[in-house]
Amino acid sequence: MLTCNDATRLLSDSQEDRLSFKARMSLTAHLMMCSGCRNFGRHLQILREAARAFAAGEDERTGEEQGQP
Repeated sequence: MLTCNDATRLLSDSQEDRLSFKARMSLTAHLMMCSGCRNFGRHLQILREAARAFAAGEDERTGEEQGQP
């Protein structure tokens, strides 16, 4: 069984690389039981989307490009 520390590390690692089957299954089992780690995963996704929108020059609240009148 994964600890929360292991699970959050895998969630972070999964942002960059594909996890092994064993790691994905262990993480899935942990996330089914741990609301704290599920929330951490959601927050990672929100941050990733906001960073992509910022890099693309969009306002993440509206999806519109910044600097447009």
